[in-house]
Amino acid sequence: MRKIILGLGISLDGYIARPDGAVDFLFMPKDYSMADFFASIDAAIMGRKTYDAALKMDGSGFGSMKIEYYVLSHSLPPGKRDGLTFVNQSPAAFVEEMRKRPGKHIWLMGGGELARDFLKADLVDELYLGVVPVLLGEGIPLFPSGFPQRDFSLIENKTYSRGLIALQYKRVRFESQTKVLTSQRNAVRDRRDFGGFGKGQNGVESTLEGIICQLSPGLSALSITRTSIGPF
Repeated sequence: MRKIILGLGISLDGYIARPDGAVDFLFMPKDYSMADFFASIDAAIMGRKTYDAALKMDGSGFGSMKIEYYVLSHSLPPGKRDGLTFVNQSPAAFVEEMRKRPGKHIWLMGGGELARDFLKADLVDELYLGVVPVLLGEGIPLFPSGFPQRDFSLIENKTYSRGLIALQYKRVRFESQTKVLTSQRNAVRDRRDFGGFGKGQNGVESTLEGIICQLSPGLSALSITRTSIGPF
């Protein structure tokens, strides 16, 4: 399945731009390369504000790479022009349509409001964050409030010159957690049947609860309790 990858450079305090949209604090050190990332995608999605900011900086870059650019906007008319495709669908409808087409992964370029809409609809599969050692104090946040908790697992972290840290996370959805927990629960039951945990149901439940807490700290206490005593 084509993944939606939210990839952006951010400050230490989570801002993608200054209040006026300036990104002069971001940098790319010489020992850092995005070649592998660009080789993994063939489409990019941005919101209208990100599109407007890109035009102010240098709008000539659209179409310079073998990437299909899409702008999600309710104010701009849909259609293809200037090397981009303008779309007025909801994120969920658009992603569903995109995933039906063959292709590589899809880069979610931002900005923060569009990222929030994608996270709200649980469409983000991976995060690629380049964290620069700068505290802005104010600005445009990558993750504005307004979406439920989303759990992610660290895939990779690398440090580069000038203090840049590259972080890669993958989404951990409840369905995946359920499969893992079910497998662990069955393993515990098998060991109990062979005397692995001694006698008594309470010992098994305590062991299960410990495993569950280690595997999925994002689950609520109620979910942990329900899992420890039986099926979901």
